[in-house]
Amino acid sequence: MLIDGRWQPSTAAGVFQARNPMTGVELPALFPVSRWDDCDRALEAAHRAYRSMSEMPDGQIAEFLDGYATGIEEEAETIVAQAHVESGLPIKPRLRDVELPRTVDQLRQAAAAAREGSWRMPTIDTRANIRSFLASIGPVCVFGPSNFPLAFGSVSGGDFAAALAAGNPVIAKAHPLHPETARLMATIALQAVAAAGLPPATVQLLYHLEPEDGERMVSDRRLAASAFTGSRAAGLRLKRAADAAGKLIYLELSSINPVVILPGALAERGAEIADEFCTSALLGGGQFCTNPGLVVLLAGAESEAFIEQVARLFESKPAGRLMSDRIVSSLEESVSTLRAAGAVAAAEGACAEDCGYSHPNTLLRVSAAAFLERPAAFQTEAFGNASLLVVAESATEAARVVSSLEGNLTGCIYSAACGGDAAAYGMIARELRPRVGRLLNDKMPTGVSVSPAMNHGGPYPATGHPHFTAVGIPASLRRFSMLQCFDGVRQDRLPPLLQDDNPRRAWRQVDGRWMQ
Repeated sequence: MLIDGRWQPSTAAGVFQARNPMTGVELPALFPVSRWDDCDRALEAAHRAYRSMSEMPDGQIAEFLDGYATGIEEEAETIVAQAHVESGLPIKPRLRDVELPRTVDQLRQAAAAAREGSWRMPTIDTRANIRSFLASIGPVCVFGPSNFPLAFGSVSGGDFAAALAAGNPVIAKAHPLHPETARLMATIALQAVAAAGLPPATVQLLYHLEPEDGERMVSDRRLAASAFTGSRAAGLRLKRAADAAGKLIYLELSSINPVVILPGALAERGAEIADEFCTSALLGGGQFCTNPGLVVLLAGAESEAFIEQVARLFESKPAGRLMSDRIVSSLEESVSTLRAAGAVAAAEGACAEDCGYSHPNTLLRVSAAAFLERPAAFQTEAFGNASLLVVAESATEAARVVSSLEGNLTGCIYSAACGGDAAAYGMIARELRPRVGRLLNDKMPTGVSVSPAMNHGGPYPATGHPHFTAVGIPASLRRFSMLQCFDGVRQDRLPPLLQDDNPRRAWRQVDGRWMQ
């Protein structure tokens, strides 16, 4: 493991091996399942590192993030080749042309935000001589997900970049599906840490923990916050432990990302929307947190034609590669739950003929009336290449379906360009808007841009708190900060951003006015 700047042996409770999802065969490298002693060493080192980092200029952390981004670019071919073997995701375009450039870009965006400083929201009341800003909070543990080994990875992704840019050391808990990819990234990060002169324990790496040690980690007094992306069950176990200890934890858990397609839109461009939906639903084997898992339609000839076209596409397109046998079994269980609740098959493709992990492309349908009788069961997340169509008899019934939904990351409404769906849109949008973090019009939700205005978050159970985003700089940095207030503190004792001079030209609120 990477502990306090050195690769050290683990006091392992056992070992594990990743598998190649394209063949199902175990990969040769062995990785440790850490005991608590490993966690304790990492926490102690992170605690020491934070004391040093809290006294360093933001530019030094920005130098690390920029240097790390450059190091990733220099080792791009090795990284994407390994990520491909461990995830089954295609090298091109997914890993080399999309995910790796996104990873590098968000590291550089985080560096720019750290260097400039406006994310801290400096606020000055000159009359009372009271000043405040957002400061680093302390060591952060990042639990990486299965589906994005680079852009959301524990030692390279958005949570990692945000926590570091906010001035905090990170303990990365790799996902067990791609441990060697995490090791490669941590090796490059360690070189960038040394080059920037940061404490050795700025970035540390653990591969796998027993569940009870994960719970103990997120509740430890030396840890300030955690970020977790993964299953609802695992995330909620960690949340209970963190909440009991009064510790911050940010969760991305579950989302079916409802899409409502109104009749006018289908009449104008139904075939085009069917193509867009199938591309989004089946992309990457459906293993996206923003995968459109629920589509609401209004009964009619256009909707039936849409369903027939989508069914043909689901049956004709190859089943995507799934990343593990656990994802396959979880998807099978979710589809069984939906069927048991009353959903019927609209289309079912075939598994890939070669070895490896896959599941048939599965399209289910149910009436809105039946959905409303068992809304919890029909909102079971089928993580993978499966979606549920809900057919409502009217816009009013469709709005009732939307009003029964849990919180989601995204929600989308397709409507007629000519304005013919305006009344139905207004009725449904009123119900959908408070239930989703990001509302889309006339586009599928799969893409998540690293934009300052992006919200990759939402009401529970999409995330643990609707106020925060995991994507979008500078907002994502604020999760890993605390508000510090200085009352009557002398100029030479204030942090530079709160002194009367403003050499960094950061945006500050001074006596109620934002200025540079």
